[in-house]
Amino acid sequence: MLDDRAKLLLKALVERYIADGQPVGSRTLSRASGLDLSAATIRNVMADLEDLGLIASPHTSAGRIPTARGYRLFVDTMLTANREQLSAPSLAREQPQKVIASAAQLLSNLSQFVGVVMAPRRTSVFRHIEFLRLSQQRILVIIVSPEGDVQNRVIFTEADYTQSQLVEAANFLNANYAGLAIEQVRERLKHEVETLRGEIAALMQAAVQVGSDVLTEAQDDVVISGERNLLSVSDFAGDMGHLRHAFDLFEQKTQLMRLLDVSSRAEGIRIYIGGESQTVPFEELSVVSAPYEVDGQIVGTLGVIGPTRMPYDRMIQIVDITSRLVSNALSRPK
Repeated sequence: MLDDRAKLLLKALVERYIADGQPVGSRTLSRASGLDLSAATIRNVMADLEDLGLIASPHTSAGRIPTARGYRLFVDTMLTANREQLSAPSLAREQPQKVIASAAQLLSNLSQFVGVVMAPRRTSVFRHIEFLRLSQQRILVIIVSPEGDVQNRVIFTEADYTQSQLVEAANFLNANYAGLAIEQVRERLKHEVETLRGEIAALMQAAVQVGSDVLTEAQDDVVISGERNLLSVSDFAGDMGHLRHAFDLFEQKTQLMRLLDVSSRAEGIRIYIGGESQTVPFEELSVVSAPYEVDGQIVGTLGVIGPTRMPYDRMIQIVDITSRLVSNALSRPK
């Protein structure tokens, strides 16, 4: 437990370090905190905070910097978010993948760090299907999801279908199966295949297979924007090892997916501070995230990844407003 004086000094130290990026000495801390305390008293309090693992002394510097534990205490108990309205452009109602890409770029532009968005879980239901003859035994399958997401695939068939046969097959699928999951369509086709002409049945089965692949595959599970922004962050510029760790995280995406998936099961904004757990395995990085909704249901997560020394109050505003914009853009108009 910290007394009020220790809390105030820790808060001042974290805020000063976030602003300057330099270890904070007792004299600087005295001015930043506004407390009329002697340098000796402040050094004693800093020693106590260091013993508690809340601050640390880098190398031979006389100043101190926050640890992951110190950042966590600051974020959980001392952070006062600025309620000033953040100015951000709206996101247009477009196909989901365009909204997601725009949101990642918006997060990156506003934060000047890295924007990440976990795409909505792809549904296996189709709303509409079309076939287009490209050449002999080559057909373009066009599948539209309930959200308006359009996917195209070329399939190769044993028979050479005319365009009128393709229209007949598409009309049958749309009239009888639109709105069903692909697996349901597959099962029903097994029982109804005898009622269909052989060549049309084969085409439909091929279409169902490609539809299953298209609608359930991960198109872009995580969309990332602004990785290069980290090149200009002083915390990384002088240490290529730190940068390499960060870019490995973006390249593999597995750890990011796990993190964002955990975030999507929590309400409101979450802050993950590097080094405090395996959730964010790199001490130099922190993540501010929030879930977003489609028609009242949480379907994904978005956030900002930046240095542990980031202005958390502003990042909270950026993530909060972007999650609302994405929710509005992807939900049906009321």
